[in-house]
Amino acid sequence: MALKKIYNLLYRHHGPQHWWPGDSPFEVMVGAVLTQNTAWINVERAITNLVEHDALSAEVIVKTHPKRLAAWLKPSGYFNVKAKRLKNFCHWYLQHGEYQGLNQWSTDTLRAGLLSVNGIGPETADDILLYAFARPVFVIDAYTRRLFSRLALINGDEGYEELRALFEQGLAREAAPVELFNEYHALIVIHAKHHCRSKPVCEGCCLNRTCVVPEQG
Repeated sequence: MALKKIYNLLYRHHGPQHWWPGDSPFEVMVGAVLTQNTAWINVERAITNLVEHDALSAEVIVKTHPKRLAAWLKPSGYFNVKAKRLKNFCHWYLQHGEYQGLNQWSTDTLRAGLLSVNGIGPETADDILLYAFARPVFVIDAYTRRLFSRLALINGDEGYEELRALFEQGLAREAAPVELFNEYHALIVIHAKHHCRSKPVCEGCCLNRTCVVPEQG
């Protein structure tokens, strides 16, 4: 089944998702760092703490004592690690001219820069590129691996870059790739949460005709 056909089925089933939640590109970036290994609701609580302390800015985060920042980020889990990663990111962000400066970089250069920041991996970098900078990169996550493995379109053990290239090349002829990649990733996430769980919920799944996982009773 073609990638676009799967997208169409998911879109008709779930509707538009309007991702990524955030009032500014910087808030999206912070959310991308904090969402590692936690549910989004926990990230929202941590961001609310930052907002309530007038700390949702790179300058304030850099100047805040690590223990105080970690306390604000506690709802997101691994808060000491995430405080360090967020500080690392904000130092880099300020050093390179914040959004206005970084937005002048090519996508490849910006991606390489993000990956140079300690604690920023490929998925987080691509979240930032797609949802904060509106660059045409496809985000690969565990949900994507699970769903497309069950559709027998991938093995599931491919490297991150191999899968990213597969999706970007497979959708290269489609119009408006930023909007398409944005919506596609969001639809994969919502579908995985409702149906393509570790123990799949096949009833009502719009993709079950092509899925290789035995239907669950």
